[in-house]
This record gives sequence, structure tokens and C-alpha cells, in this order.
Amino acid sequence: MIEITDIHKRYGSVEAVRGVSFAVGPGEIVGLLGPNGAGKTTILKILTGFHYPDAGSARIAGKDVTEQPREVKSRLGYLPENAPLYGELTVAEYLHFLAAARGVPRNQLAARCSKAAAACGVTEVLHRQISKLSKGFRQRTGLAQAMLHDPDILVLDEPTSGLDPNQIVEMRRLIRSLGKKKTVILSSHILQEVEAVCDRVLILHQGRIAAAGTAEQIAAEVAGAGRWRVTLIVADPPGVAVEALFASVPGCTAVEAVRREQQGGRSRVSAELSLVGTGEQDSGEIIFDWACGQGHKLVEVAPVQRRLEELFTRLTGEAQ
Repeated sequence: MIEITDIHKRYGSVEAVRGVSFAVGPGEIVGLLGPNGAGKTTILKILTGFHYPDAGSARIAGKDVTEQPREVKSRLGYLPENAPLYGELTVAEYLHFLAAARGVPRNQLAARCSKAAAACGVTEVLHRQISKLSKGFRQRTGLAQAMLHDPDILVLDEPTSGLDPNQIVEMRRLIRSLGKKKTVILSSHILQEVEAVCDRVLILHQGRIAAAGTAEQIAAEVAGAGRWRVTLIVADPPGVAVEALFASVPGCTAVEAVRREQQGGRSRVSAELSLVGTGEQDSGEIIFDWACGQGHKLVEVAPVQRRLEELFTRLTGEAQ
């Protein structure tokens, strides 16, 4: 549905996007994650035809955004960070006006507006003036206008910006629901949002893609190997340093987060291990066989799930 190939975009001396390429398939929810200034909004504006790339190409449903902008826009629903609302209108008036502006046939206007309002949860406020709505309902109204022409693809720029915690939960639930029928690409600098909503994430840093995939795939890429938390009970003293003890696990390339607790005449030791593949045998089985062979009591062996926050920090250097 979406194909971005080696796009570049410069604003004066600032190169906002530097050779970005990716694709989004039908029914996917993909998040663009990155700090402010990473290039997220620029990419979305290129997709929606607000900006043209200086180099490279962007295609929506096989249509080039530069060469066939009208066809592209007819397939898209766009919610910018600040929804384009007319505060003096009621929600119903606003949706009716935009549906007509988008060429929805007159005999379908009422049905399309009702369907979009119901999908976005604004039916109860259809006859209220937009300027008197809460921020959450204004965002929902903005999303409803993006759906009036029943687009295949939704492009959402910071969709939960300015919402309170309850409104954020509701908006995320709504996006997940929409993603069952439509392709969704959204930008955010909120890590929890991407984890909660997206099937796949692209982490942007200084106009480039620093990593792409699921959180688990990115974790494996960043670590360069599988990560396992292993806890043992061993004789005290173990005869060798704890780091050296774990380093003898087949395929172990790094030992980190070492802990040791005294338990009478024995020690409980744990560490995070980085393991590379050692053939067809599962890493957990390798650790189990190693512990038994060494005569250690194995208390825990579990893969380490890196949170997206940690991966984001390592990739973008945003740690304080």
C-alpha cells in the first residue's frame, strides 16, 4: 500500500530526511518513532502531498505522490497533529461540509457522516459546537473527517497529542480497531503509544531509519544476539569469578548485570547473557544442558525482552 524509496528532503541548510526507504502492507499499523526533529512529520507530509521529496519516490497504492497527487489523496485519510477544525460549526455541519468538499455523492452524505461519526465515537456530540468540545472529542472529530471518503490508508501525525490519560487509552483503542480494516501509519515520540498500537515500528534518528521491525526484532538487531537471564545456585565459592563462570556457556559472547547473593554455604548468582546461535538446539536447552553438566542448580532461564524505551535510547542517544 505504501512504498517509500530513498527519499530526501531539505529545508534550506537542514536535511530533514536522508535516504529513507520502507514499505507498509495492507492491514498493517506502522509507527514512525523518533525524537523531535527526526523527520517523522516531513515523511508524512511527503506521503500526503503537502511536500514533494527532493529525491527518491513515494507511492500510495501504486500511485506516485508527485506525478498523481489527486489519485493519491483520494486513497488517503490524514489527521495532522493539529486537526483542521472549524470551531463555529457543529460536528455534524463540519462533517457534512467536508464530505461534500471531497465529492461524496449527495445521496450518500448523511450515511457517510453517520458511519464516520459512529466509527470515531462522536455520535453523541454531533450537534454540539466544535469550539465547545473537549480535546479528546476534537481529536476524534478530526479523525472522523479523515474517514469520510472511506480511504484505504490513514496517516496520523501525533494522534494523541494533548490528550489526557483516559482519552489517550480511548484513542489508542480506536486506532487499533481501525487498523483491522485499513492500513495505518502514524508518527509519535511517545514510546508507550507505539508499543500499545503498532504492529511494526521504524525508529528515526537525524532523518534516517536507525532500526525497523517489531520491538523483539529490533532488540535482536541492537544486541546482535539473543539475550537470556540465567540464575544458578552454585557452591560457595564457585572457584572462578562469576563472569567467567557464565562465559563458559556455549555461544556466550557477553555477560552483564551480574548479581550474587549468599545463601548459607552456597551462592545464588544471576546474569544476562548474550548468546549466538550454536546450531539447531534452542538456547534455553543449551543453558540447561550446560548447567547440568557443570553440576549447578538451575533456578531460572528466560529470554530477556527489551522494552522499546531502552532500544530507543540506545539507538538515538537520547539518554539524559
